[in-house]
Amino acid sequence: MKKRFNITGLCVPDRHYMVDLSGRLKEIRALVDEGAYFTMNRARQYGKTTTLNALAKSLADDYLVVWLDFQALGNASYRDENAFSLAFASCFARGAGLFEKQALKGNFSLQKLSEMEETGNPVFDLRRLFRILLSFCQEMSKPVVLMIDEVDSASNNQVFLDFLAQLRNYYIEREAVGTVTFHSVILAGVYDIRNLRQKIRPEEDHKVNSPWNIATKFKVDMSFSKKDIQGMLAEYEKDCHTGMNTDEMAGLIYDYTSGYPFLVSDFCKLIDEEAGRADGLENTKEAWTKEGFFEAERTILSEKNPLFDTLTGKLREYPGLNTMLKNLLFTGTSIAYNVDDPVLDMATMLGFVKNQNGTVAVANRIFETRLYNFYLSAADMQDMDIYKASQMDKNQFIIDGHLNMKHVLEKFTEHFHELYKDCEDSFIEDIGRRFFLLYLRPIINGTGNYYVEAQTRDLRRTDVIVDYCGEQYIIEMKIWHGNEYNSRGEKQLVQYLDDYHKNKGYMLSFNFNKHKKAGVREIVIGDKILIEAIV
Repeated sequence: MKKRFNITGLCVPDRHYMVDLSGRLKEIRALVDEGAYFTMNRARQYGKTTTLNALAKSLADDYLVVWLDFQALGNASYRDENAFSLAFASCFARGAGLFEKQALKGNFSLQKLSEMEETGNPVFDLRRLFRILLSFCQEMSKPVVLMIDEVDSASNNQVFLDFLAQLRNYYIEREAVGTVTFHSVILAGVYDIRNLRQKIRPEEDHKVNSPWNIATKFKVDMSFSKKDIQGMLAEYEKDCHTGMNTDEMAGLIYDYTSGYPFLVSDFCKLIDEEAGRADGLENTKEAWTKEGFFEAERTILSEKNPLFDTLTGKLREYPGLNTMLKNLLFTGTSIAYNVDDPVLDMATMLGFVKNQNGTVAVANRIFETRLYNFYLSAADMQDMDIYKASQMDKNQFIIDGHLNMKHVLEKFTEHFHELYKDCEDSFIEDIGRRFFLLYLRPIINGTGNYYVEAQTRDLRRTDVIVDYCGEQYIIEMKIWHGNEYNSRGEKQLVQYLDDYHKNKGYMLSFNFNKHKKAGVREIVIGDKILIEAIV
């Protein structure tokens, strides 16, 4: 069977193209060997289940691995302590046999657990459950490792907190008197178990008093590096002989995803299976090019999937997160990364933002562009006059398949001056950059995309990179702070154009000087042409 790229469920090495997990498994193995109890909390679709599966197989020679998935427990399993204990017993009995059935034949404790659900013992509770689990661990010839996947599906239930408290007590007893119990416990999910009490009792959200305070910190980087992606592509190339430049393709994929596992795999899958059938791309060989990459990007940014649904859903659920991201994206506000901020902590845990040199940044370009599209698609934004002007203008900017960015700036300058010349300076400073993106979006929608270069985003300057049919346009947007500052900006843009190997760039300045001369001009600096617009 031909291997493929996989974005749903478990990835299996014999069936799917995967990055090399050996380095990560070695780090996690070290935690298991030292007997750590820890949580593997990472964002959705971040490869947790695939990593657990690979880890279980790599541990099988030295440990008995019991792997459970709490998604298998229905809501009724959390009704009370008896229901949970019976459901867990059944789940444990099945999970214990996943990797080493022979060693479990005739195991008295396992038989007892299996019988509990069958008989529906009405007095079976957590205390009796843990007595049997303790006996099970003592009967085994190998140390027992317990792995629970999707553990946060149980997180809104008090009975699960009681389960964690029991687990913690046996851990303490193991450390204090050497009781043979689980050698290592791994709880995997999106939410950090230390925040569970916050989720269960919102009215006490200032208290973080989880019974899981024994957990060792899990610091393993589960994102994919450029080297990881290139290794996966090299394996694919060995099978498919497309002639792609694996270094270039890995670099593009990493630049746009920052190594988010689902997004990396989604790019690869789309390029492999769909981009080669797009207009102008005749086969898979042509798909593994910049053109194929940008075709895949357009598809990703327009598709619905659970990851993006989670992103936009949390914006509606958490107004503080929504406000923070809006300020970050549109005003250039620098936000210090503060681990004690609950909104920021939650956004990081969900994989939406990251700590970039002590300040908050959106986790990757795909999320950032998706967020821009989300905000700019809001009904109140599309009711703006500048958006309506773009809708009327949009057909005049594309000539022979190329975007005439100079003309875009000319028309935007004309409309903006006409519509907002009498507005307060503070209003223009707040919405100026937002309105340019709002004007730009209908023009390139469906064919091109844009992102804001995070390294240049601040209150004074923002660089927007527009991708249209494989061509890139670099636009510096800034607040006017005098001729000297403008000259420095021109030099910065020239340096930036060198980095991108471009000879033409664009500047858009929002000038609050009442005597300014609005309009667009062209200047030459060295071998670079700069198109400057002042509004």
